[in-house]
Amino acid sequence: MYKIYINETPLFLVKNKQDISDAFEGRKILYGKYRKRKKFLVHYIDMLEKGGEYDAVVLYGDDYQGLVNDFMSFYIILPAAGGLVYNENKEILMIYRRGFWDLPKGKVEKEETIEAAAIREVQEETGIKHIELGTKLIDTYHTYFSKAGKRILKLSHWFLMYTSDTVLIPQAEEDIEKAIWIKKRNFLNQNNKVYKNILEVLSVG
Repeated sequence: MYKIYINETPLFLVKNKQDISDAFEGRKILYGKYRKRKKFLVHYIDMLEKGGEYDAVVLYGDDYQGLVNDFMSFYIILPAAGGLVYNENKEILMIYRRGFWDLPKGKVEKEETIEAAAIREVQEETGIKHIELGTKLIDTYHTYFSKAGKRILKLSHWFLMYTSDTVLIPQAEEDIEKAIWIKKRNFLNQNNKVYKNILEVLSVG
């Protein structure tokens, strides 16, 4: 099963409709059966890019791999990696850029492991130096348009991390305005503006 955020609405790719229907009982869900036609997929992608009318969209079909392959063919897939970082006070590291609270992450370079990329990106975006890499948390998917107008599907690999560093230096070149330490419970209680895929990372870390 794939869960892909398009314009902050989750799109699920599943083999069986029942695989997901129970989780969204009572919510506004749009279901579509894949019949091996790419135009079918374009309709749903365009709809989600224009606005979030539904709580979720679920696309399903017997040819699950065909569904996945055809969907992916519309995108340039960009691997990224980042971290949910805890300090010695059990606070998490959050960054603020472009109007949203976020977690540090970035593009995986050629011949770079996702673990190395995650550590490097956290170091570059927040200024911390000493990082202990923990367990893999989750993979998330979201889409956006490049400056050239290409559809991008970002696959982000998330890791748990620990540090004894306290001083944070937000990377201005990446439009990061703030970097803070905060208790996760307090952050979630503040009703901050945060991407839904980031909330998923916080929920498992």
